[in-house]
Amino acid sequence: MLTFDEEIRPTALPLGMPRVGTFNDTSSPVTPPAASTGRIRVEDKRIINCKADVNQLVPFKYKWAWEKYLAACANHWMPQEVNMTADIALWKSDKLSDDERRLIKRNLGFFTTADSLAANNIVLGSYRHITNPECRQFLLRQAFEEAIHTHAYQYIVESLGLDEGEIFNMYHEVPSIRNKDEFLLPYIDVLTNPEFKTGTPETDQALLRSLIVFACIMEGLFFYVGFVQILALGRQNKMTGAAEQYQYILRDESMHLNFGVDLINQIKMENPHLWTAAFREEIRGLMQKGVELEYAYAEDTMPRGILGLNSTMFKEYLRFIANRRCQQIGVDILYPGATNPFPWMAEMIDLKKEKNFFETRVTEYQTGGSLSWD
Repeated sequence: MLTFDEEIRPTALPLGMPRVGTFNDTSSPVTPPAASTGRIRVEDKRIINCKADVNQLVPFKYKWAWEKYLAACANHWMPQEVNMTADIALWKSDKLSDDERRLIKRNLGFFTTADSLAANNIVLGSYRHITNPECRQFLLRQAFEEAIHTHAYQYIVESLGLDEGEIFNMYHEVPSIRNKDEFLLPYIDVLTNPEFKTGTPETDQALLRSLIVFACIMEGLFFYVGFVQILALGRQNKMTGAAEQYQYILRDESMHLNFGVDLINQIKMENPHLWTAAFREEIRGLMQKGVELEYAYAEDTMPRGILGLNSTMFKEYLRFIANRRCQQIGVDILYPGATNPFPWMAEMIDLKKEKNFFETRVTEYQTGGSLSWD
């Protein structure tokens, strides 16, 4: 099992590009490109189990992946560009309640390792098994953004003078945080196992399952209670520096989620035999378990109502989000009639237009500029 306190060792399969004309050595039925030309054609490309040379970026087949990569590059930011002076003064004052302080620390306790987990999943797992160069290009950018997010949480912890040992060990010591990580780790471990290879229906389904857990449950569900909490503080003019960084992170994660959904749906289109009724039902069960774990985290971080929020409100919110994730990948919804109890969140992330989040919500942001919301 992949843990955060062990040394990361090289995998048996190199993380660099494979030799021309080979990849993953699977039994994929995909026909290699014609040897007479050695040139890559669009029709030679596939998301997984492709025998074409993964070093050749063009011609593009999945332009949506390249466009998402360009959009991500246009929105670069660094944590230290955000002023934390007001947050430091507030933390040292008596203007935050004990419940608010508990929320902030536990929120950071989850996120400090969650984005590290995400980066490990990409670099040591997913990247190896995606055989398309334009998709890999986005994954490289995403891995860097996960590093920025981990940097951001560390920057907040350091700025506030929090006990680093306490915060960074919460994923071991706080059950509501640890339970979420323990749910995720098996689906990451299967991809990071050096012996794992795609190319059979069973292993291809294992990859697809892990991608769904990573994109739709981890990034698309587990992060949302934490985002709501810190952004709710920001709406009350509290922890404004932290809230600004969370806005940047939320926008990045929205792009990651959208890419993940597109990746999942493309794999389904190219491999319809994987998308069985039994598999879809299994995914619904995983989504339901994710809702239960995230709701337990909401109860733990908010045992009493604060910020105009309470843990009960999150039950409906999580059901609403889970339904949306199911719809995005073509799975029957779990909670008919669930609605969004936080209309102000719709204004902030515009869930109805999540696909166009970059274009419709953030109006100013280039290489470290400040956020300006409609």
